[in-house]
Amino acid sequence: MAKELEIWRPFRELSPLRDFERMRRDMDRLWDSFFEGGHRKRGEEAGEWFPALDVSETKNDIVVKTEVPGLDPKDIDISLSEGVLAIKGEKKQEKEEKEENYHLIERSFGSFTRSVRLPGDVQSDKITASYKNGVLKVTLPKSEEAKKKEIKIKVE
Repeated sequence: MAKELEIWRPFRELSPLRDFERMRRDMDRLWDSFFEGGHRKRGEEAGEWFPALDVSETKNDIVVKTEVPGLDPKDIDISLSEGVLAIKGEKKQEKEEKEENYHLIERSFGSFTRSVRLPGDVQSDKITASYKNGVLKVTLPKSEEAKKKEIKIKVE
């Protein structure tokens, strides 16, 4: 097996460029793993996945939508603590008796936890959640203090 020749640089250890080169190599590895992994996200190999999350705001509500296809709504846990909304659940892998030789697996399975700090205070006793076509929608009514007050400025 042939080895590559490398230029000997005795003062390389003392150079700030060494840190830059290490960072460049690390970034190259990161990009390579990103493109080689397809749609995989951090932690999937360990049985953990991260569903997509959207947070929007209207005049009266904060709305959080999460893509959780294939989950039974009963298997989803939603909690609110100190201004942080947490959504937890587990998507079980389907087991079939047939022998199948997979060539590609991109669907995600396993447990997940998504937490998001809310942009304002909400009325926790009036929170509602609905599930339709694989999308969980959590509606959090804003508290009166959190609702934006419109201030008219008179121009003279």
